[in-house]
Amino acid sequence: MQETRALILDRLAAGPVSGPTLAADLDISRAAVWNHVETLRDDGFEIRDTDDGYTLAGVPEFGGAATAFELDSEFAVEFHDELASTNATARERANEGAEDVVVVAETQTGGRGRLDREWSSPDGGIYASLVVRPDVPSAHAPVYTLAAAVAVADAARETGVEADIKWPNDVQVDGKKLAGILTEMEGEADRVSWLVVGVGANANVDAADLPCGTSIETETGPITRRAFLASIVDRFADLTDDVGSIVPAWRERASTLGQQVRVETPRETIEGEAIDIEFPGTLLVETDDGVRRVTAGDCEHLRPRE
Repeated sequence: MQETRALILDRLAAGPVSGPTLAADLDISRAAVWNHVETLRDDGFEIRDTDDGYTLAGVPEFGGAATAFELDSEFAVEFHDELASTNATARERANEGAEDVVVVAETQTGGRGRLDREWSSPDGGIYASLVVRPDVPSAHAPVYTLAAAVAVADAARETGVEADIKWPNDVQVDGKKLAGILTEMEGEADRVSWLVVGVGANANVDAADLPCGTSIETETGPITRRAFLASIVDRFADLTDDVGSIVPAWRERASTLGQQVRVETPRETIEGEAIDIEFPGTLLVETDDGVRRVTAGDCEHLRPRE
């Protein structure tokens, strides 16, 4: 959000403020204050004129400016009513040099998940892709997928939904999928040029619109999507500021560890007990032939964890 508008919203959220007071405090003209207020109204903010000045009476449930208003981290928000894919647009922004941007769409027409699978994007969901440029080797990129999964699980838990994570990137509730993560990268062996971390989460999605899985609305009722998305982005920023915190946080929220699993990798099928995870996201599976380390694959839980 434009800085002056963000400052105006912060002041209005604290109570009524007159136009002349805002103009003096922000060192802008009264006409500029009026223009900023009108722009915020156009963005859906309910700003009322009272005898004591302007007051903030309502914030849109979702949207770019509304999400930016909720954010504590330094991500810029690029909002679209419709995109083919937030990841595709985020890749374009990354190639243009963008950094610390979250691309958000109300609707996706061509969403996809891992292995180029189609991702359903029903109304009321969260479809967002973060563009980041971490100063890490390319081999460390998978830990950013773990960070996003933790961030989504924590945002869901804040709403009262007991979400956990199935390795490597599915956020679930009682084994039903709530959200998925798709991370894409460009870089060389010794460094990442950019990462795009895509999040698709079933927030205010009606159960009838879900081919499978569950939603926050189904589990606990409708939520405010701007706050939910801001919680994800802020938590992701906190985790990636301390990369060493990510694997322990993921481990605490994992449903996979302790399970008997079957992991389909590009070359083979591995079965055994998932016993741990190593940085940057390697799953350790205890098999009849010893511990196997799995860096990528489709994981299936073979029986409920005891």
